Amino acid sequence: MHGQQCPPRPHGQTGRVHSPRVAMVLHPRNDVTEVARRLVAFADAHHTEVLVRASDAARVPGAVPVSGEDLANEADAVVSLGGDGTMLGALRLVADRPVPVLGVHLGNLGFLVEVAPPELDAALARLVSGDFVEEPHSALRISCGDRTHVAFNDLALARHPGRGTVAARLAVNGVRYGYYHCDALVVATAAGSSAYSYAAGGPILSPSVGGIVVTPSAPMSGISRPIVLGEADTLRLELTERCGTTALEADGIGTGDVGAGAVVDVVVQPGAGRVVRMDPDVHAQRSRVKLSLLDLPLLPEQLRELLPGEVRDRLEARESQ
Repeated sequence: MHGQQCPPRPHGQTGRVHSPRVAMVLHPRNDVTEVARRLVAFADAHHTEVLVRASDAARVPGAVPVSGEDLANEADAVVSLGGDGTMLGALRLVADRPVPVLGVHLGNLGFLVEVAPPELDAALARLVSGDFVEEPHSALRISCGDRTHVAFNDLALARHPGRGTVAARLAVNGVRYGYYHCDALVVATAAGSSAYSYAAGGPILSPSVGGIVVTPSAPMSGISRPIVLGEADTLRLELTERCGTTALEADGIGTGDVGAGAVVDVVVQPGAGRVVRMDPDVHAQRSRVKLSLLDLPLLPEQLRELLPGEVRDRLEARESQ
């Protein structure tokens, strides 16, 4: 369930891109050729430069290849081509210098991404002219030894099969509160609370709450219920001598292993992400429907049978093309 997002925040501030250099972030595997070609053609027609990471240059003829660092430092806006995972990567890329990020939906069940490929040209025109609304997203700033990470959904400490369990002491604002002994421990933002944390039994937080939730998965002893903290709280997890070799993940991406004696510090950076919304009300309604579908114990083909006949016919005709 990684990558799923809560319904968006209430309407934010109207965005503005004054002198656009638009960066493009691509799904690492899916074919994005057609959409990327259209974006470059639009940029050429509107005297806008398209930046792309050098590693993706062969996939986007006409774009200017730059390093990831230069892309993050020079882009006035970012267009993400993929699903929510690609969108999260784009947000992380510019977290140190937040700029508007537009998600083009080329994935499956997307909560962050909004624009479908047929809507791309109109969305790009609105992006360049500043005719959009910004939805702010908080990020987790994670420190473990000399390593630092950013996560817009969640941080997870997860056991490796046969290599022990997760055992950690919890401290909030410098005060110890108890310990965890579990298969996995998830720290999620409000936006990410519908992902791994929700699957582990945590609550869904409204983005207007602006907090984080700490959820143990399969707890064996210690704290066994989710805990909700404020964005101003600082969180420390001290891995005890009982802790086995544990994977540290940021937004579902493995960042290495940690074990007994390691200390993981987490603080929240409000407004680290600026998500472009073209129609916040419509996006919020779609997100509520998607969230409701997550709790239906039905297979995709069973869900199809719930649709009106004419809708099923249109879907089948589209799939057969």
